[in-house]
Amino acid sequence: MKKAFTLIELLVVIAIIAILAAILFPVFAQAKAAAKKTAALSNQKQISTSMFLYSGDYDDVYPRNDGCAPRSSLNSALNAASYTPPNTDGCSGAGPYPYRLNHYAWQKWVLPYTKNVQLFEHPGRQRLDSGTPAQWSTNGQLMGGFALNLGVTGAVNTYLRADTAAGRLRNSIFGGNQTALPDVAGAMLLFEFSNPLINYAPVVLQAAESSSPSQTVYPAAVREFWASNFFKTDASCNSTGVIDATRVFNDSIVVGFADGHAKSLKPQDFLGRTPTAAEYGVTLNASQKCGISSGTIAGQPTPNTALNYPFWGFTN
Repeated sequence: MKKAFTLIELLVVIAIIAILAAILFPVFAQAKAAAKKTAALSNQKQISTSMFLYSGDYDDVYPRNDGCAPRSSLNSALNAASYTPPNTDGCSGAGPYPYRLNHYAWQKWVLPYTKNVQLFEHPGRQRLDSGTPAQWSTNGQLMGGFALNLGVTGAVNTYLRADTAAGRLRNSIFGGNQTALPDVAGAMLLFEFSNPLINYAPVVLQAAESSSPSQTVYPAAVREFWASNFFKTDASCNSTGVIDATRVFNDSIVVGFADGHAKSLKPQDFLGRTPTAAEYGVTLNASQKCGISSGTIAGQPTPNTALNYPFWGFTN
């Protein structure tokens, strides 16, 4: 007589398989996330090294130029001969800006060193077409991945703008060069940032210089600002202290330092390296804390730089 499984035996086997799957699938997911975080760390390290090499080739100065280079988009589809931007030059007016060379497309500055556009893509949460609206398809800009700390590099907005235009030159308090940083190995130059509208850390701008063509800018070294960008927030954009998984991938933030090395930090560690608004002498409103979409935290008094936060370039 042939032997066969009884229904009960079959159900027991299925139940065991289901239990094993329930145990193993989360482990596989965690392993996959860890692998992506490792890949992100590797990408950040290479980008940081490219910035280090750039400054070495340009008399120790970090990139911050503004201009227009035809067919220079990071999105190769926008470089095709068949594509004509609505504003003819792809750099001016209301956009789009596929050929603009400024801090929104800072990757172009170091592309000769990386040789690879996909290196700028965060493997854990970002696709090349990320952003709001679709910056990749219209402007060829990469959002929601790695970001540049403009407080260290400074920024310019000179293309087709008069010499008297406000904010034409935004000069970093550190001079925009590596040598002026008190602690190169401790200063953050790049980091992963989930903001879909800007791919850089905004700068703090003094109210007294808001209309000046040449401005001195300070890093966005405000703990409350970053807390609201890493953690879930209440209705007033105050941090609840609970990590927001849509903003922080795998509970850590990959940081690229000014000396070229990279490290993964817990959000709490990032915040611990950042002064509070009270220490820094900066006051934030709700719109400046949550979802900031501009390059400045404007209307501020002169920040207090007599602090010991090397992460932001301050040593006392």
